Amino acid sequence: MEIAVPPSNPANVATVADLAKPEVKVALCQIQVPCGATAEKVFVNAKVVVKPVTREADVKATLTKVELKEVDAGVVYVTDVKSAGTKVKGIVIPADINASTEYPIAALTKAPNAAGAQAFVDYALSAPAQQVLTAAGFMTP
Repeated sequence: MEIAVPPSNPANVATVADLAKPEVKVALCQIQVPCGATAEKVFVNAKVVVKPVTREADVKATLTKVELKEVDAGVVYVTDVKSAGTKVKGIVIPADINASTEYPIAALTKAPNAAGAQAFVDYALSAPAQQVLTAAGFMTP
């Protein structure tokens, strides 16, 4: 996860603890969706209580609130901060308190195109694909 702030960072957010300040307007995903549940793990790890001004349906909506400067910060995936380009600035969450979402991959045993499914899995786990995924902000498995 990463903290996304508007490029000018008007609330001077620098840490996860800053998100707990009452004057900092924070957008989070709803707790039922992966980005919301994962953000909550970060807050537990950091031992902070964050009271968001809005809980959005998904990570895209959460990031949009930051892009439109309707909030001071949002907690989203690193990949979303990267894809937003210059519309937001990312604040790194230290590894010892950060949390992530896992994306399992497997070829189904009864896939209509078992060879194609296995070829996709093999490619996704290959060095060239890992370089692409890492550049997009994903961690290596």
